[in-house]
Amino acid sequence: MAQAELGSEEKTGKARKAGMFWRYWTASTASGVGDAVTTVALPLVAIETLHAGAFEVSLLPAARFVAWLAIGLPAGVIVQRLPLRGTQIAMDLIRAAAMAWVPLAAALGILQLWQLVLVTLVIGLAGVVFDVGNSSFLPSIVSKEELTARNSLLSGSSAATQLGAPSLGGVLVHFCGAATSLLVDAVSYVVSAVILWTVPRPKDKRAPAATGSPWAQISEGWRHVARHPVIRPCVTAATLVNFVCGTLIALTPLYLVRTLGTPVGLVGVVMATDGLGSLVGAALTPRLAARLGSARAIRWAASVGAVALVLLPLSSGGWGLLLFGLGNTVFTMGVVVLSILTRTHRQSVTPPVLLPRVMATVRFVSWGAVPVGSLLAGTAAAALGTRDALWLVGAVALLAPLALWAGPVRRMRVLA
Repeated sequence: MAQAELGSEEKTGKARKAGMFWRYWTASTASGVGDAVTTVALPLVAIETLHAGAFEVSLLPAARFVAWLAIGLPAGVIVQRLPLRGTQIAMDLIRAAAMAWVPLAAALGILQLWQLVLVTLVIGLAGVVFDVGNSSFLPSIVSKEELTARNSLLSGSSAATQLGAPSLGGVLVHFCGAATSLLVDAVSYVVSAVILWTVPRPKDKRAPAATGSPWAQISEGWRHVARHPVIRPCVTAATLVNFVCGTLIALTPLYLVRTLGTPVGLVGVVMATDGLGSLVGAALTPRLAARLGSARAIRWAASVGAVALVLLPLSSGGWGLLLFGLGNTVFTMGVVVLSILTRTHRQSVTPPVLLPRVMATVRFVSWGAVPVGSLLAGTAAAALGTRDALWLVGAVALLAPLALWAGPVRRMRVLA
């Protein structure tokens, strides 16, 4: 009888966690649709409405990701000390309000570039806290055995939105204007907040707030990352990959519109190859990990993805856009495989008391490279042109797989 009751409680607990996961997934997906539309619409606001140049456009992704340099490390302590669900809801509402300002200012005729940069910075700062919270929340509702599959599902869902939403963004920009299209992202944040409000509070497995000053707690997370023989080289590779991603965020709209003469309505379709690569990469990751082992999978994924970037500067207008799309797709596949497997490894091997700070440290370092890449890419494009800047990006991309092949990960079949 006792065993039957225990089995019933276990099933109820699993069902409750599954329900929480699917609400968590729905909120993330809703927000992702808006983000993907913004990926197309926001730079086009700068290019088409404000007539911004290469360096000015690069300020937008730089502002969004510089937030990781500003509060990336304290975010781990913030997440550990504040109510997790309430913090996520607050960050969603802050982002919704900031994004809604752009179409309002455009309608009033007062929109300027500095406002776009400021809005992007606010969204980035709120996004830092939200993302660290999400990474810490998932292991509390998913078993270790399910982490790879759930992370793959989340990445696959994100990829699906990246695949379809940029095309939607291009259509919205064409018919409604770039600024008005950003309302989709504002609404998506509100939807995410409402769904998260309905998520039952999970039993908080996080340890009580660690003792010591915030700086001491931050340092503990930093030391764990710096001294771990597997996490450290994986973070190095991820940092180089994200640097490249930052350059592509800044260069791609300019390259497509001004160098290749791609129609605005088609820009979203070409940029949607990010989503195609992410979708394929997320779908293949569990199979690659099972067949090759997680360590081998990330080594080869990073290598093939880096080599594929040479197709971007080789592309041209018309049918030549297929080269750009192919290179972008394969590169993104490699990024997603690397991201899913290294994130799953960190979530599996890091003690719960350290997880928020470890995730914050990793993202501070790796995502902090995005704004650096964006600014340097904008500077290089202004001096050399976007095509030559893309050749430099391809050379830098080859350093990422070297970080994995040169360290202890090269001898491993499975990340441990």
